[in-house]
Amino acid sequence: MNTTPSSSLRFTSTTASDRPRPDQDQPQVDATKQERAAGERALVLGGGGSTGNAWLIGVIAGLFDAGLDVTTADLTIGTSAGSTAAAQIAGATPTELLAAILAAAPQQRTGPVGSDRERVPIRPAADHMERTGKIIAAAEDAADMRRRMGAAALDMDAASDGSGQTRWRATVAARLPSQRWPQRTVLVTAVDAHTGEPVVFDRHGGVDLVDAVAASCASGFAYRIGDNRYIDGGYRRNENADLAAGYGRVLVLSPFGGRTRTPLEWGMQLAAQADELRARGSRVETIFPDSGSEQMFGANAMDLSLRPPAARAGYNQGRALAGQLTEFWR
Repeated sequence: MNTTPSSSLRFTSTTASDRPRPDQDQPQVDATKQERAAGERALVLGGGGSTGNAWLIGVIAGLFDAGLDVTTADLTIGTSAGSTAAAQIAGATPTELLAAILAAAPQQRTGPVGSDRERVPIRPAADHMERTGKIIAAAEDAADMRRRMGAAALDMDAASDGSGQTRWRATVAARLPSQRWPQRTVLVTAVDAHTGEPVVFDRHGGVDLVDAVAASCASGFAYRIGDNRYIDGGYRRNENADLAAGYGRVLVLSPFGGRTRTPLEWGMQLAAQADELRARGSRVETIFPDSGSEQMFGANAMDLSLRPPAARAGYNQGRALAGQLTEFWR
C-alpha cells in the first residue's frame, strides 16, 4: 500500500471566553511550532453527513451504556459530521444525544424509493457527489484536489446573496448542547478555500467552536470566518486519524467504512492513516458500519429520515463491541 506524508497544517484556535462572531476579524494563531503533548487515548470521529453523525452518536451511546465511556479521551478529532459529534459529546451525555435523535420528528424524504424498496439518493446529494467526483478525477494530487474544491465553493458563493452563511451558523449552533470549547483537547479540521491548505481549529485562541464546526461541515460552499473562507475538513482526509500521532491508543469511528473516493496512491484512505500511526507506535482500532446499514451512508448521507435507523444501528454495534474494546481502551 502506498502512503503519503501528512499535509502541513495551519492551526487556528479559540478560548472559551473569547467567542467572536463570524463577521468579525479573528486572529489566527499558528500553532504548528507549539508542541502538543501526546496523551494515551485518542478518539477519531470521521465525516459522513447527517446519517454519519447519527451513527457516530449511536456507537458512542452503545459503548457508554455497555460501560465503556470513550468521551473521556485525552484527544478527540472531529471532521465534518464528526466535528459536530465531537462538540456534541463535550456538552451532553451520549444517552441524551441518542434520545434526541430518536425523539426527533420524522423528516419527509425528497427523493424516491426504488422498485426494489432500496432508497434512491436524494437528488441534491447525488448532484453534489457527481460534481465533486469530476473535480477529483481532474485533480493531479490531493493538494490540487483541495484547491479545486475550494475554487468551486468560492464560485458558488459568488453567485449567492450570502444569506446562507447566517442560516448555516444558526443551524450548527442549534445542534450543539454547548457552544463553549471543552477543556479536553478537541481538534476540528477544515480546508482553506483560497489556498487548499489544511487547517486545524482548537480552543486556544481565534475561532469560536460553532464557527469551527460550521467550517468543518461546509460541503459545497465556503464558510466565512473573518476574511477567510473554509470548506469541509474531509477534503484533507475523511477521518484525519493521523493527527493522533503519538497517542498510545487510537479508536477510529468511520461512517464511510474507511473508504475514500480519491486514488489510493494519494494516501487519503484510513488504512494509510492507520499505517502511519502504527509506524509511530500507536495501537489502532476501527469501527465501521455493519453490512446491514451501509446503504444509509454515501449518497444517502443527507437523508434526514435515515438518522434514527442509523443511530440505532450504531447503538447496537457499540453495545456489541464494548466488551472486546474495553481492554484496548482502558
